[in-house]
Amino acid sequence: MKQALKFNASSEVQSLIKDWADWLLKEKRFSPHTLQAYCRDLSFFINFFENVSTDFLTHLEIRDFRRFISHRASLGLEKSSLSREISAVKNFFNWLNKKHGLKNDAVSLVSNPKRNKILPKAIDADEAFELLDQAPFFAKSDWQGLRDKAVMMLLYGAGLRISEALSLNFQDLKKNQTSFVVKGKGNKERLVALLPVVFQAVEAYLKACPYPFDNNSALFVGARGERLSPRIIQRQMQKIRAYMGLPDSVTPHALRHSFATQLLNEGCDLRSIQELLGHESLSTTERYTNVSIEKLKTEYQKAYPDKKNENKKETS
Repeated sequence: MKQALKFNASSEVQSLIKDWADWLLKEKRFSPHTLQAYCRDLSFFINFFENVSTDFLTHLEIRDFRRFISHRASLGLEKSSLSREISAVKNFFNWLNKKHGLKNDAVSLVSNPKRNKILPKAIDADEAFELLDQAPFFAKSDWQGLRDKAVMMLLYGAGLRISEALSLNFQDLKKNQTSFVVKGKGNKERLVALLPVVFQAVEAYLKACPYPFDNNSALFVGARGERLSPRIIQRQMQKIRAYMGLPDSVTPHALRHSFATQLLNEGCDLRSIQELLGHESLSTTERYTNVSIEKLKTEYQKAYPDKKNENKKETS
């Protein structure tokens, strides 16, 4: 954990929490960031009560869990944050049961709050291509501009997350490859198609980059030759969208959303898109069908702006 968290609990419970955190890190392969978030979320729950012991944990009732949830909701937490906190708590209790036989029957009755449906933010193909063309002109040097474009091409042309693109090493992409392996969330590997136009952008950057590469070198490097930080690409995207007059929703991740949405619009089936994006659940991928429906509605309104009013007149 990045910082020491305090738990208002017995030494036995604190020891169990440490073991749980080690299990999340080593066996479930949680990233340090996610692990820190889960431990912090559990601390909110533990510290809501007083002098928590193992006996106390096993005898908590559903009303106790609901009191905690109501308290956290009263602080103005977003549903997504509250849902994550509940998931962390349930994860801990499930681990206690499986690993130590410490069972609480009430925790299975705890449900996550219904989250508002958030549609992925995608951008039009024309805007995406113009954005990619503009990328080289906002960097401090030519090679950095080519680097930024290559990263964005991987997001838009291969559907990578920015963390996935920046974790690539030099040996991961080779000329004449038609696909490559990327390590996504939970260290799960998946096969991703490598379009020639995407590799050409990467190759142009590699030729211009002043730093030498070996197989284990980071593919994308910063000004001092270190592995590139996501913040650099996010900052460059801010400059480009300001220049183009695009909304704040146009982020590096929006390029990945656009990749998925356009595949769907071209008739690609959801299962294939799920595999390309590395989604664990098909329901996550299904959000893109809503994006396409919303776009159809928007285009219909553009073509027939007064149609709704005409229908009202006809029925009046």
